[in-house]
Amino acid sequence: MKTEGFSTRAIHAGQEPEPITGAIMPPVFLTSTYVQEGIGKDKGYVYSRVANPTRTALEKNVASLEGGTEGMAFGSGTAAIDAIFHLLKPGDHVILSRNVYGGTYRIARQVWEEYGLNFDFVDTTDLQQIERVVKPSTRMLFIETPTNPTIEITDLAGSARIAKDHKLLSVADNTFATPYLQQPLSYGFDIVVHSLTKYLNGHSDMLGGLVVTNSTAIAEKLRFLQKSVGAVLSPFDSWLCLRGTKTLAVRMEQHCKNGMQVARWIASQKTIPRVYYPGLEQHPQHDLAKKQMCGFGGMISFDVGTMQRAAEFLRRVRLCALAESLGVVETIITHPATMTHAAIPPEQRMEIGITDGLIRISVGIEDVGDIIADLEQALKS
Repeated sequence: MKTEGFSTRAIHAGQEPEPITGAIMPPVFLTSTYVQEGIGKDKGYVYSRVANPTRTALEKNVASLEGGTEGMAFGSGTAAIDAIFHLLKPGDHVILSRNVYGGTYRIARQVWEEYGLNFDFVDTTDLQQIERVVKPSTRMLFIETPTNPTIEITDLAGSARIAKDHKLLSVADNTFATPYLQQPLSYGFDIVVHSLTKYLNGHSDMLGGLVVTNSTAIAEKLRFLQKSVGAVLSPFDSWLCLRGTKTLAVRMEQHCKNGMQVARWIASQKTIPRVYYPGLEQHPQHDLAKKQMCGFGGMISFDVGTMQRAAEFLRRVRLCALAESLGVVETIITHPATMTHAAIPPEQRMEIGITDGLIRISVGIEDVGDIIADLEQALKS
């Protein structure tokens, strides 16, 4: 049987019409528990922390989009990442991309190091740097690609191969790209993690995280953590995200189209010395991005030089919303050094390119001329 296309799966995977009424959307099962027919006789659900039909539908939906077999939804993206680190033991060593989301850095350095995990943050765009820091205690390779916020691209096939050679669990944060643009499992990764809050939901109205894998053993451990720790996604947020995934393909097409036009406009401005966007030919991993991604996305970062210029620019934008989020229909603009990546020490931020003048923009799906006009008036002012 031919595999259904992405948009078809986005709309239908994990979802059947509700059997009693024929409702086309899965109901929001706002129940904490389920009546059982007798001891050991239930209908697949016993308690909503363990499983909930609305959450199950979302888990199956996103797993299908990633080309995976198992999905586990959590109350936030960081809760999903925390669950992944729970797969390790004290003394284990983890290699992470140097430009991971600030929340990932915080949970690694300020939470899990307290419990005995060890972390090295390296430039994973250079596969030799990954190889150099592997040691006998290394158990996991965790990458972001594109990275947050300097939009670096890691070779998925090459990094997955290194992980397999050294028997490491390989994890890819696919939040920036989404499964519409790339599917890390198809390159050999063991685990993919998403902040559902971002592109998969796309509407700035819920929080969530989701882990996808093809490994039954990994899925069993993560479901045990869902049951035992309880950081699960609510039924209503699951329903909101299901609404979002249905339009993921059409939204990503517009994000990519707008993103390219905005990136080209920013690159043409003589007062902006550095622009980070994989769709631009001057991006150092442009060719790799073309090879492993189906589009370049809507995330752009650019440097205006100083904190003062950044503050003035961000004070003057009108259409672009100054906020800590991304991947939604609205254009959102962020100052990483003081917002999303404030947990990283200043000297380390500077080393990895998160300067005081760096601005990150999540290009929305508004009329692109309006987005550019807003950026232009703020820059001129």
